[in-house]
Amino acid sequence: MTAGGRNGRDGTGNPGGSGGPEDPADPPGPDGPGGAGGPSAAHEEVSALLAAWALGAGMPGDDARVRGHLRDCAPCAAEARRLREAVRLLDEPAPGGTGRGAGRKANAGLARGRLMAAARAARPGQGPLAAHAAPYAGAVAGLDALLRELDRAPARWGTPVVHDWDVQGTVAHLVAADEVLAERLGLAPVTDAGAGLGPVLGPGPGPEAGPGLEGGFGPDATTGPGERPGPGRPAGAGAPWELRWAARTEEVVAYEHTRPPAETREAWRTQAHGLLALPEAGDEQLAATATTLMGLRLPVADHYVIRAFETWVHTRDIGRALGRTVPPPLPVHLQRFVGLAVRILDLALGPDARPVLLSVEGEAGGDWVLGSDAEPIAAELVLEATDFLLLVGGRQDPDEIARGQAGDGAASQRLLETATSLAWL
Repeated sequence: MTAGGRNGRDGTGNPGGSGGPEDPADPPGPDGPGGAGGPSAAHEEVSALLAAWALGAGMPGDDARVRGHLRDCAPCAAEARRLREAVRLLDEPAPGGTGRGAGRKANAGLARGRLMAAARAARPGQGPLAAHAAPYAGAVAGLDALLRELDRAPARWGTPVVHDWDVQGTVAHLVAADEVLAERLGLAPVTDAGAGLGPVLGPGPGPEAGPGLEGGFGPDATTGPGERPGPGRPAGAGAPWELRWAARTEEVVAYEHTRPPAETREAWRTQAHGLLALPEAGDEQLAATATTLMGLRLPVADHYVIRAFETWVHTRDIGRALGRTVPPPLPVHLQRFVGLAVRILDLALGPDARPVLLSVEGEAGGDWVLGSDAEPIAAELVLEATDFLLLVGGRQDPDEIARGQAGDGAASQRLLETATSLAWL
């Protein structure tokens, strides 16, 4: 049985042509290039350009490409409006002021300059991000926009979010989580907590590590995010990766709490945009090489998708804590999340599990048979895409999730409980 389940049909996103600084609700004339290169390729290209376009930080030719795409793609047009509104809020006068006060103007100019530089850095060279990195770029842009709102209420950085982390601690956790992939791909640490990960144990990318999930799923004591012990929790080189990972994230969170929240945010943004500027973010071939991180042997491309998924989950956590609604990712990005989650879930269930037909509803959905190849389907389970992902992300309980179900209840329950077990922190 293949990792993606048998007889799978992937859902499709909502591709369009190409996309602009004008309000997307009032599209420009027919001067845009439309869907050159095919609608799906154009959709992926433009979705990676939207953040830079909204800031006016695009490269020559981007404006016409984006404008043309927004005529035909409702999800991208909605995302463009959201990003343009975030830029408007960044530029608007301080409450109670008349125009832009000198201090406000200087701060806004500095913030805009940093954002524009980061947006340009997120677009490697003159080419767009590859499809596997676009979801991470979207998730980073979403969290960055949410965190910018805290410039007006800095005390809210201390709002409790999840586990024992406040907003700053949650962002620090993402610094530690992204660090695993960043250091494997050659980026220097962005935090002075300890000495970084040190050598990331286990085989790195190389010709002998072909694409796929050959290494299986589950804890791997020879790989993981470094050897440094966290406060009060020793985790040496021989410890399982979960212990070493928990120690490192505890160390980074503790250190970042000694710094102003703005410095933690800048460290996260620097590392995230560094990942997006790497050749692996723009080259499907380079990203097809497999490497083992967090106990999972996956192509580098899939590790980018995992980073996107975790960033979105924690953005949603922060949004809920602050009373802000965080929209779901674009359907084409959700499709990437769902497809990877299904592959990992199938491996976690193993070839002896009673087969279940899993149907994920929505534009990002599809049908997969997970479990044994050797016997008839024992059960059918229908889940909505976001609910399924929140289950895999540890944010939904199997007993509370809305679902359609038929057949062997025990087989369905095993699938749901295995999905929940995939989450860490």
